[in-house]
Amino acid sequence: MDQPLINRIVEAALLAANQPLSLVQLHGLFTEEQPAPPGSVEQALEHLRESCAERGVELVEVASGFRFQVKADVHAWIARLWTERKTKYTRATLETLALIAYRQPITRGEIEQVRGVAVSSNTIQALEEREWIRVVGHRDVPGRPELLGTTKGFLDYFGLKSLDQLPPLSELKDIGELEPQLFGDDAPTPAGGVAVADATDIDDDTTADADTDIDTETTVMTADIAGDDPAIDPDDIAAAEAAPETPAEDADDEFARAAQEHNA
Repeated sequence: MDQPLINRIVEAALLAANQPLSLVQLHGLFTEEQPAPPGSVEQALEHLRESCAERGVELVEVASGFRFQVKADVHAWIARLWTERKTKYTRATLETLALIAYRQPITRGEIEQVRGVAVSSNTIQALEEREWIRVVGHRDVPGRPELLGTTKGFLDYFGLKSLDQLPPLSELKDIGELEPQLFGDDAPTPAGGVAVADATDIDDDTTADADTDIDTETTVMTADIAGDDPAIDPDDIAAAEAAPETPAEDADDEFARAAQEHNA
């Protein structure tokens, strides 16, 4: 099987798929009767990536695999194809998601300790329903509270391959800056007919989060989220879950030490 045909097969598969395709899935397109030569699929991906240089789409690798997505410089025009209302996120939702993303694994109680207010069950439920967060374990303290972490779906949605690609919180002056950088109009748009915006609003914090003013200074808030090192690898979630747990009040220091050891 020649390379130009393999290039076309891989391109067609990526355009036809409604989700990212992994290397294993792409290799699975070729049977034993018509195998792809070793390295030919990877070569096809590189060819497609280079061929997108002057096009309105780009080939990117996210957590779940490879996909075509609309480039940022033409996103504003493409977004007009969809008429659904943009998803609205409350400050409480953004702060909760940011804490989970940058400090995972983290318990609901630890989120409340940083934010200074109770976390609405609606906020957690909404993030779980979007498959952006999940329970990754339980803290070994009385009550065994759930440990929350982000999912591959979270990374895929925002065009990230790993948590290391999250924007450093040290560069943010306001937690609201997360919205345009990570959750706003500049969020990557997958090609192939996937809607730019979701019609579902995540602004239903009807309990303690709803109309509560946060007195904590934003700089303190972002510092608390970031901790000593916000770039935690997803593999550390499993390691943290398997390791002996510490009481909740010591969790931040323990997790910071684990992050430092990982990056050393």
